[in-house]
Amino acid sequence: MTKGTSKRMMIMLLIAALVFGAIYGFQLFRNSMIQKSIRGQGMPPQAVSTIVAQRQTWQPSVEVVGNLRASSGANLAAEVSGLVSAIHFESGATVKAGQVLVELNAAPQIAQIEQFKAAAALAQQNYQRDLAQLKVQAISQAAVDTDASNLKSAQAQVAAQQAVIAQKTIRAPFSGRLGIRQVDLGQYVGPGTTLVNLQKLDPMYLDFTIPQAQIDLIKVGEPITAHTNAQPGKAFTGKIAAIEPQIDTATRTLKVRARFANPHGELLPGLFATARVGNGGAQQYITLPNSAVAYNPYGSTVFIVKEAGKGKDGKPTLTVQQRFITTGLTRGDQVAVISGLQAGETVVTAGQLKLHNNAPVFVNNSVQPSNNPNPVVKDE
Repeated sequence: MTKGTSKRMMIMLLIAALVFGAIYGFQLFRNSMIQKSIRGQGMPPQAVSTIVAQRQTWQPSVEVVGNLRASSGANLAAEVSGLVSAIHFESGATVKAGQVLVELNAAPQIAQIEQFKAAAALAQQNYQRDLAQLKVQAISQAAVDTDASNLKSAQAQVAAQQAVIAQKTIRAPFSGRLGIRQVDLGQYVGPGTTLVNLQKLDPMYLDFTIPQAQIDLIKVGEPITAHTNAQPGKAFTGKIAAIEPQIDTATRTLKVRARFANPHGELLPGLFATARVGNGGAQQYITLPNSAVAYNPYGSTVFIVKEAGKGKDGKPTLTVQQRFITTGLTRGDQVAVISGLQAGETVVTAGQLKLHNNAPVFVNNSVQPSNNPNPVVKDE
């Protein structure tokens, strides 16, 4: 390669470097100007609705839902098979414990028991006769022992037959109200065939569950008030009767049973009921709408609105700060705040999804989330 060719090559490489350097420099300059423009504009303020945290008086209580059940209930059935020979009740009747409800044909068993009684009487005579002979050494002890065994066997046969005859008569095991009759006169029924349902309606039980966080509000003997849509507008007052001694590990709830007097039979087994259990005196809590709180695995948080200064128009500029809080009981749409919040602070209730610490906001309270301590479901 000649000296002139090398010089031209160097000049070309230098020109190419200058061109690529200019392009790279221009890209850096453009990106820098774009970033400055974005920083100059800043994040636009986000619209949020807010509420001022205030203290309210709460009566600690637990709202529960559950199902009513009778204090005693059973589908009455026959233990043995047979033909229905008599029915002594009407559907829906109120009966007493021990009252005869249904009789099955027991004529064959009654006839057979006379045979067993005769055999038992003969065994008794033989035993008494041989016992007298044993006293004068006219018979062995073994013979007397055999007579005693025969007597016990004959008496057991009589007792067994009497039990079979008793099974032919179906009685009410407890006082209560009968359901609809399931058999007819002359019908043949087998063992286990349901004859009628019997329910003891006074008292009634309400079974329900509560979360483990509210266990301290439930105690045996505490009053409870229940409502059911089967008796609209009427409240039933009872007491906590029993509490399950263990937590359900699958649901982390505790099973509770309440007892209600039901002398007029207004409550029926299977009804769905809502109830409220009150405990202790009234307390003061700072409350917020549930929508204001973000519940996360690592804790509950809210956004607090703060004044960050004055804008160009002289109006205050607002920003938000995220804060961890400790929540307590809930009541309707409200939740009690135990710690982390002071009365009088302004809290964001809607629009939190776009927020972060120091994000600018402006307040629009034209629409507010529900904040009713006792919400009522309205029919559309």
